[in-house]
Amino acid sequence: MKKTPIHSCLALAALLLAALPGRAADNNTLTAAERSDGWRLLFDGSSLSGWRGLKSPAPGAGWKVVDGAIVRVAKSGDLLTVDEFGDFELSIEWKVEDATNSGILYRVSLDENQTYLTGPEYQILDNIQGGDRFNPKHLAGALYDLAAPPKDFTHPVGSWNQTRIVVRGWHIQHWLNGEKIVDVDLASPEGRSLKMHSKFNAMPRFATLAQGHIALQNHDNSVSFRNIRIRELPGSP
Repeated sequence: MKKTPIHSCLALAALLLAALPGRAADNNTLTAAERSDGWRLLFDGSSLSGWRGLKSPAPGAGWKVVDGAIVRVAKSGDLLTVDEFGDFELSIEWKVEDATNSGILYRVSLDENQTYLTGPEYQILDNIQGGDRFNPKHLAGALYDLAAPPKDFTHPVGSWNQTRIVVRGWHIQHWLNGEKIVDVDLASPEGRSLKMHSKFNAMPRFATLAQGHIALQNHDNSVSFRNIRIRELPGSP
């Protein structure tokens, strides 16, 4: 069949669409520039290599790799990185289903029975139907039970959200879909006051470790994660 101008245009459109950022072929990869800037992948897009359970060297059975994402498909323990991190910048994408509750915890110890006993949490939630939605400090992006986001920046349920977490010392920044929503230093008088007036006041090792594991929380309903990348940062001056 002889090609017409419209066929040529359709072919060009298909090529341009395939090249758009965020398509499956581009996920869970790093560019040469990102590698040069110190980024490394925590998820290879096809396996749970580099991940473990809290009390087991193997990931819980409820975590699976589905279509290039880590997905909580059944009740399971939290999923933790094998490696530990001190000061870091983490970039990760996530999406939820109706009423999902999950989180990303950091500087977590393997020595406790729950990840939240040591690690602060970036809350992940369906802000419309999630059971935890009535407390502003429990909404998506919050520094859980400590600092609330100023407004809801989440994308609709079933859509991917982009998170950035920056930790230097105990100065914590949370970003959601390009917006900085939390900026707190837990070592400051303000930060210590926030802890004192939260549930974490009864947890003596909470937010005390210089380094620890990153954890993806097992809670309610399905949550998916992809494009998980991290770079370690120089220590605070």
